[in-house]
Amino acid sequence: MKNIKIIALFITSMLALSACTDDDGLTYIAQPKGDVEFTNSFLPEYLLSSTIADNVGERFTWESVDFETPTNISYQIQRSIIGDFTDAEVVGTTSENNYAVTIGDMISYAEEAGLDNDPDTEAPNTGVVTFRIRAFAGTDSDTEVISDGVPLTLVILESADTPTIPTFRNLFLVGDGTAPGWNPNNNNPAIIRDPADENIYSYTAYFNGGADVEGFKLVEVLGEWQPQWGGSAGTLGMNDGTGTDPSAFKIPVSGYYKFNMNITDMTYTLVEYDASAAPIYPTIGLIGDATEGAWDNDTDLTQSPFDPHVWFINDVVLTDGEIKFRADDAWDVSWGSDTALSGLATLGGPNIPAMAGTYDIWFNDLDGGYILIPVE
Repeated sequence: MKNIKIIALFITSMLALSACTDDDGLTYIAQPKGDVEFTNSFLPEYLLSSTIADNVGERFTWESVDFETPTNISYQIQRSIIGDFTDAEVVGTTSENNYAVTIGDMISYAEEAGLDNDPDTEAPNTGVVTFRIRAFAGTDSDTEVISDGVPLTLVILESADTPTIPTFRNLFLVGDGTAPGWNPNNNNPAIIRDPADENIYSYTAYFNGGADVEGFKLVEVLGEWQPQWGGSAGTLGMNDGTGTDPSAFKIPVSGYYKFNMNITDMTYTLVEYDASAAPIYPTIGLIGDATEGAWDNDTDLTQSPFDPHVWFINDVVLTDGEIKFRADDAWDVSWGSDTALSGLATLGGPNIPAMAGTYDIWFNDLDGGYILIPVE
């Protein structure tokens, strides 16, 4: 009986060892869970100039792909001149969730597509190159996920196409309800012009108010009183130098307000704004390849002593490229948009297109409003 027990124990031990050996030899088959797609916003067209060849042309971003197995995941950015990827070429491979191509890279792709910047040739200077992401497990295996192709319009700038900064009406605050007081040339804050309609403006900020405060007006040229804008009871008034000055916009009591005006309709609204829950940031900076610090170092804005949510920088030099606003020299809180010169940036929004020039810049962290004023 004792021998039988020993033999049984031996058989049980061998079976257990065999089971452990089989577990160690299990083969895990990677299976993709979900799709992969670009998550960044693309520009309507990419203006390419060799003078800014080292600037980032586009930074492709995407979410990680889950292959439901412990393995390395790689991502390829591919391009196609034809568009159907029968001619696919690998732009680059990375294990990260983003990949940047420069303006110079894009010029090379455009030239492969038959574009040039010579107005005397029959070759066009505008065309389309299509991009996609390929995610795969391990080392270039057949276990892969491929995104839809995204066509990008590339424009190689001809000498006559060098972009110039467009001219818009800019409006600046003046009055005892505002930081500069009744001085029309005292670093007067600019209100935000709607990028979709240049006759619509907005401004969300702190104003002084009360019975002893006249209010505020708007001027178009710093240091000059006309053209001058004001109003009462929701109706705009304007003096271009040939009429009488309009009334000041009246602020009932000191506090935060949202001001909107429509020059087409000659109307305005002024309503109280609750800023009590809005964070007050120690610093906000400008960053991007259009700035001196590129994407590595912020160019700090100055916080208004009148309103901690209003920020500005004067005489900043930008090159052609992109910018964003961010708080505390980190990417935890950043603002962006896809419109140049003015707009309402959103948290985590796209990069803001920038054109070479010298600017005064105003930014409002309450609503993300920003405006770039060219300095002549």
